[in-house]
Amino acid sequence: MGDRTAISWTRSSWNGWIGCTEVSPGCDACYARQLDSRHRYGGTTHWGAGVPRHRTGGDAWKRPLKWNGQCALERASGKCADSTWHGAPGFWPVFPSLCDPFDNEVAPEWHGDLWRLIRATPNLTWLLLTKRIGNVQKMHPGGVYSNVWIGASVVNQEEANRDIPKLLAVSGFARRFVSYEPALGPIDWGYISGADLSGIDQIIIGGESNQGSQKARRFDLAWARATVSFCQRRGIACFVKQLGSHPVEVPTGRRAPWEPAGTTWKRLLKHRAGADPAEWPADLMVQEFPR
Repeated sequence: MGDRTAISWTRSSWNGWIGCTEVSPGCDACYARQLDSRHRYGGTTHWGAGVPRHRTGGDAWKRPLKWNGQCALERASGKCADSTWHGAPGFWPVFPSLCDPFDNEVAPEWHGDLWRLIRATPNLTWLLLTKRIGNVQKMHPGGVYSNVWIGASVVNQEEANRDIPKLLAVSGFARRFVSYEPALGPIDWGYISGADLSGIDQIIIGGESNQGSQKARRFDLAWARATVSFCQRRGIACFVKQLGSHPVEVPTGRRAPWEPAGTTWKRLLKHRAGADPAEWPADLMVQEFPR
């Protein structure tokens, strides 16, 4: 949690609480669970159904208020105080990274405190990403939050078909986005039942990275290319975050029987999570924010 994070599609990470419960195949190599296990915030771990979450201290809850003031100064000056941030001055996205904002295990009072903090920081852009998109409307306190983007996390076609229509149904927020990370299978974005994806403002793409003893599952670059192509055709901002620790590229055309089914990129990438765009194929160097 800090002013600047290594997560390339946000400027700051922040957590009002820590902990979650696995609900998807995408949770198998969860980096947040690994961090919780390593650091044991508050002296224990906070993952699983019925396990108490760890509420962070008062200083953490004050930090977005400081960012809110700094963001106002950037907008007034037109200059970004952070040379490592590739977004525009005065655009300060904040991502709760070690929890799910719509977790069933969290006390309603904590959710209320989060919404009040969001109201108190109108200059910040809150990126509330969830694997529980069906909880958003019932946990939303009502009214319009013009500084909140709501996102659904999906990893394959099954989850996209189930959750993207739910994402499109929520209202009261500035934008909607999809995190296709870790991508564990192809998604045909044009064939999601009952979904008009013109209501989606951004799709984030990422392959899985190794997490301790949990080795990354394969990420076929064709899945990324198909998503980038769809976004370009539909005018949706596309952000390729990383190729992961096990990217592969299936050769086109006929293969001889002894040729492998996929060419691995792993040996070509120096970054452990494949997160350095300079090492990627040129057509995947796409990192866009909605305008």
